[in-house]
Amino acid sequence: MTKQTLINQINASKTYLDRSTEVLGEMDSAFAPAEGMMTVAQQIAHIALTVDWFREGAFGSGFNMDFETLDKKVDAVTSLAAAQAWCSESFTTLVKTIEDCPDEDLAAALPPGPVMGDTPRIIALGGVVEHTAHHRGALTVYSRLLN
Repeated sequence: MTKQTLINQINASKTYLDRSTEVLGEMDSAFAPAEGMMTVAQQIAHIALTVDWFREGAFGSGFNMDFETLDKKVDAVTSLAAAQAWCSESFTTLVKTIEDCPDEDLAAALPPGPVMGDTPRIIALGGVVEHTAHHRGALTVYSRLLN
């Protein structure tokens, strides 16, 4: 995979997310299909947080495994517009980070660890696309439930 291919995949993932959620509005922010499930706003916030998590894991101090604290950040989001702004910023920042990264650094393996250890960064970052697709599907179900 080339740097540009990865960037194209990440940008396409964001485009597909935006298309599949364009029917949702601010009034849908608090909708969840059942008690205890993430709301519409929290689903988008979770995607944003995970994009940031992958970026920090690949280029920063590593993958933050304190999921309780991370979940609290998502749980605090109540506005779809705020979640969408966070998500857009997260995708933009990730793409910029990849663009600025030398090819040899993208090809370098992540340090050994519980999350994608020894996997080249360029491959590990593909997880953003897979994760976003999973939640895009969930949000499509939410949209259908909302008619």
